[in-house]
Amino acid sequence: MPSATYASRRSELETYFDRTAVEAWARLTSDAPVSRIRATVRAGREAMRAELLSWLPQDLSGRRILDAGCGTGAFSLEAARRGAEVVAVDVSPTLIGLARARAADPGLPGRLDFRVGDMLDAALGRFDHVVAMDSLIHYRSGDIVRALAQLAARTDRSLLFTVAPRTPLLTLMHAVGRLFPRGDRAPAIEPVAEGSLRRRIAREAALAPLAVARSRRIARGFYLSQALELARR
Repeated sequence: MPSATYASRRSELETYFDRTAVEAWARLTSDAPVSRIRATVRAGREAMRAELLSWLPQDLSGRRILDAGCGTGAFSLEAARRGAEVVAVDVSPTLIGLARARAADPGLPGRLDFRVGDMLDAALGRFDHVVAMDSLIHYRSGDIVRALAQLAARTDRSLLFTVAPRTPLLTLMHAVGRLFPRGDRAPAIEPVAEGSLRRRIAREAALAPLAVARSRRIARGFYLSQALELARR
């Protein structure tokens, strides 16, 4: 069962992405003109998406993938183009609506199934690979590890995810962000120290069958994210 803190933050994210930030997110994830700051975020997300895709086989025919926190579906679409059967889930109905509209390509060799819901829902089924790109960065390390444990129980090959790495600059930005009135700020990013996260993962019995196989940090201006791969031993 998700913890109370996970459920609370998930509710904040649903409100933020479905109401407050819809237009900004739609522009950021398209080729529309954006500010210099958002351009660096867009470039960072594109680089991270390419990195995670490089950790998967080029030919994904016959593989089932969960895009956990799919947003507007860019990763899902690329995986389907490689032949994967993709279940893409997000808490925001509006973002899922955008994803469906952007993925209207009848010539895809794979299959795309966009759903509104919780990425930890066991009813989504089993998968060869689970990808959670920038969808766990708003959670504390304890909730991240518990979420990974639940996802790993339904993952047969690898689990790819990103966290916000704990750096002096990101920690300062995180602290300053908390000074703004709650209604005027996005759900906080929770900086995580990679070493501490690895130790938590090692102590989690449900994650014992997996090991950290790869780690890569992507930094592009105002985008900073750390990717990790948990693979079956």
